[in-house]
Amino acid sequence: MDVNGLLNSFLGSQGGSGKPGKGKGGLPDGMLGGAAAGGLAALLLGTKKGRKMGGKALKYGGLAVVGGLAYKAYRDWQTNTPSGQEPDPLVLPRPPADSGFDVETEQDSGGRDFRLALMRAMISAAKSDNHIDADEHTRIRAQIEEMGLGTEEKAALFDSFSAPSDAAATARLARTGEQGAEIYLVSALAVDPDTPEEVRYLDDLARNLSLDAGLRGHLDHEAAAARRSVESRA
Repeated sequence: MDVNGLLNSFLGSQGGSGKPGKGKGGLPDGMLGGAAAGGLAALLLGTKKGRKMGGKALKYGGLAVVGGLAYKAYRDWQTNTPSGQEPDPLVLPRPPADSGFDVETEQDSGGRDFRLALMRAMISAAKSDNHIDADEHTRIRAQIEEMGLGTEEKAALFDSFSAPSDAAATARLARTGEQGAEIYLVSALAVDPDTPEEVRYLDDLARNLSLDAGLRGHLDHEAAAARRSVESRA
């Protein structure tokens, strides 16, 4: 499977790269690139009533940024250091290759590229408030058909978008505690937890991941800091 091609279709230009370029306002390409280029993530997250296309969570960098934020939160939790205090959380350095947080070298619990698990986690979280209606599902399917992907890549996307929002199934994708932290963080970044359904979903996900309450707090602080950084650049 061409995982990089699949992720670029989902996130937008450069979205699968561990070395993202710079986009608008100095932000890395990736989620912002997806909004500009019509990436599926932009379409999925932008369908929520009142949510701006290209705003908030859409302006994060590629999936390597998720690893950086989760690594920082995990390390802060272990050393009892406050999280979410860095001046620019969106430009944290890439985690060491042996840290368990380098998303491009990890495999999930089923032996697949871990970046696919992060993609599925984002989709599941984004669908948790049931804001996507039948017409929007049709638009998403039509865009997948038009992307020129191979059969395997297209099937993976159809699979991910058609699956129900399921915190327990998402949690089972994690092979390690580090991966659990990344799955929770990318899920928190995929939503603005402003509905009871989204809050309940994140609670269920944390419970199914057996996420320590202290670690979850650090991850939430990093997600909030990244959101504030994005909003300050808007």
